[in-house]
Amino acid sequence: MSSLTSPSKPSLVNIGTHSLALYTHGPEPSSSEDPVILFVSGVASSSLVWAAVIRLLPRSLRSYTYDRSGYGSSELSPLAPTAENLALELSCLIEKAPISNPLIIVGHSWAGVLVNEFVVHPRNGPHIAGLVLVDANHETALQVLNPNNTNLQAISIGVEAYSAWGITAEHKFTQKEWDAFVSDEATEKHKLQAEKEDNEYAPSFETLRKKELENRQPLLEDKPVYIIGGFRSRDWSRLYKAGVEKGNGTEEQRSYAREMIRTADEKHMGLMKEHLKLSTKGKLVFAHESGHFVQLTQPGIVVDGVKWVLDQL
Repeated sequence: MSSLTSPSKPSLVNIGTHSLALYTHGPEPSSSEDPVILFVSGVASSSLVWAAVIRLLPRSLRSYTYDRSGYGSSELSPLAPTAENLALELSCLIEKAPISNPLIIVGHSWAGVLVNEFVVHPRNGPHIAGLVLVDANHETALQVLNPNNTNLQAISIGVEAYSAWGITAEHKFTQKEWDAFVSDEATEKHKLQAEKEDNEYAPSFETLRKKELENRQPLLEDKPVYIIGGFRSRDWSRLYKAGVEKGNGTEEQRSYAREMIRTADEKHMGLMKEHLKLSTKGKLVFAHESGHFVQLTQPGIVVDGVKWVLDQL
């Protein structure tokens, strides 16, 4: 079993345009019919974000993480990191690796958009056994609750997010896992690619909405979908407090941010419910001790989601 905290030994998979780093965890499946787990990280996020979840998975399970283009041990892509391109590259990675077993995809944050782009490709749908969506973005999210709101950003200037959100103190990583995760996201390579992805983040939602998936639901028919919601007010109220302590934001900006925080959880719950339309077999739970990064603070809930999907198969 390869170690998630030792990202120096991936398989480099040539997908035609460049190579992506694929990490394998757990034993070889006993059958070609046994589902395997594939983790997809959010925007600007290291693949090491799944360390605690993978450590807590049943030892009998095969799972995979990968570095998206430009991150970790993966090469730069000649394509811009749009959601459509990243979904295409993921499809090529699965084909070239190859990963032929049925897939349970576990996706966080922007992976909600990436996974939908992956699912709508005709050759990918049949390969998917189920989904676990971890506080994942719905295609309408930015219209309802935009985390990049300029008022919130003004208050968070100069604030270290993981510390302000309480994640540095509350994460469930081992020290070795945490050090590796923080170090990876601190590299210049990671920061440069993160900036490229950030630039493609907002446009990707409109691109997905134009596909009018609401008229094609349930996209996954009766395949199991487990949805985990975090509490945005938890993150934002802490971020607000840290920013105000620095003197950030005008009173108008602070007032707007307070209203965002007050209404965040109700709006976010509505967005999480939208994911249930993906399948006739879905379950929605909330991680009451977590903000957006549930896999860092309550990794056991993500493992519960994987187990639930497996039980439905």
